[in-house]
Amino acid sequence: MLQIGGILCVFVMVFGGFLISGGHLEVVLEALPHEMIVIGGAAVGQLLISSDMATLKGLGGDFSKLIAGPKWKKQDYQDLLALLFALTKLVKSKGVVALEPHIEKPEESTLFGRYPRIMKDHFAVAFICDTFRMTTMNLDDPHQIEDAMETQIEKHHHEALRPAHALQSMADALPALGIVAAVLGIIKTMGAITEPPEKLGMMIGSALVGTFMGVFLAYGFVGPFSQRLQAIHNEEGQFYRIIKDVMVAHLHGNAAQVSIEIGRGAVPGSLQPTFAQLEEAVQQAVAEA
Repeated sequence: MLQIGGILCVFVMVFGGFLISGGHLEVVLEALPHEMIVIGGAAVGQLLISSDMATLKGLGGDFSKLIAGPKWKKQDYQDLLALLFALTKLVKSKGVVALEPHIEKPEESTLFGRYPRIMKDHFAVAFICDTFRMTTMNLDDPHQIEDAMETQIEKHHHEALRPAHALQSMADALPALGIVAAVLGIIKTMGAITEPPEKLGMMIGSALVGTFMGVFLAYGFVGPFSQRLQAIHNEEGQFYRIIKDVMVAHLHGNAAQVSIEIGRGAVPGSLQPTFAQLEEAVQQAVAEA
């Protein structure tokens, strides 16, 4: 909702200020269609040239996040910590053999099945299961596990940010493409140099709309959209870092309760469950086990 308000604010302030100062929108509206063909078409072409299909698909999927925001909510972080508590507690009490059915087929696991939103994130589930699987193969050095997990997180985060970087590349190109449209308009005007001054003024004004639109779109919309997506993915990436923090704490020999408390400390402040809320969620997970 905040983003919709921001979009409306940009339009109202820019065009409202133009009208209040005595400007006429007719010139802008008349030039807008063909200027947008040049600027918008070239921007889309630039995006296609610089991106691969995976990035373009990711960009399409990311647009919904501009309004909805990060997919992980406060309850999801609480559920994640409760799930990790149940898994680490199981290892502590019954050994890694008891864990194998849950990590080999998480879709059939009663522990994972309690948290359907986490189950929908294939990377999160695979990340947890693969890390526990490494420990069953006698790779229990916390530092090696931490390095391996950090590598996976960085790779996933880099791939998730590609659409946002592609959008930023478009934002960087738009002002220059606006100048291209303006230059083409000036060339057209110079071809009609014998026309009356009134008509030449309209043609020059139309040409300058290209420069205006390039800068307006870049700094008013596309650039902020890219920054918003980067912020969203950075916050979502913290979800996976919490998994790493809990797993590393567990491998250092900490009790399950201590491990998830370390993970709770890494939850973004506005989404962090209290100690009492997490304790209640853990007790419920134990009761359902």
